[in-house]
Amino acid sequence: MKTAKNSRQEMILKLIREQDITTQEELTSLVRESGINTTQATVSRDIKDLGIIKVTLPNKSTKYAVLDRTGDSAPGRLLAVFSNSVRTIENAMNIVVIKTLPGMAQAAASALDSMHLSGIVGTIAGDDTVFVASSGMDEAAALVSTLNDLVIGAGEC
Repeated sequence: MKTAKNSRQEMILKLIREQDITTQEELTSLVRESGINTTQATVSRDIKDLGIIKVTLPNKSTKYAVLDRTGDSAPGRLLAVFSNSVRTIENAMNIVVIKTLPGMAQAAASALDSMHLSGIVGTIAGDDTVFVASSGMDEAAALVSTLNDLVIGAGEC
């Protein structure tokens, strides 16, 4: 038998995968409409537990997205590896350049690859620099915004 927490979290994941949801208030309302009684504070904790992130779209709007898991990697660990190693993120045309602490570029690139963010074509890592090829200039700008938000958001936890 599913617990209330499991049912709620499954509903949150389903809603985010099926709809463009931009705020916690909107998500909380949709969860309630599905018949699950919850509060925004509980949904906020679920967002963190589930590895749900806000991504910036090429049109500059934002929405929640589910951070895909690869292997045994938990979303929180991926974010921690990435955010603790990154120094700067900027774009040059359709390439995103990520500067990391010395020796951390490969770990940051691996974490980034495991996140399966849309718009990323591939990554190349050296010692302290990661080049991320994106599918276009708008996608690169959106990716810079998303990654900066990830780094800032992980630092607040």
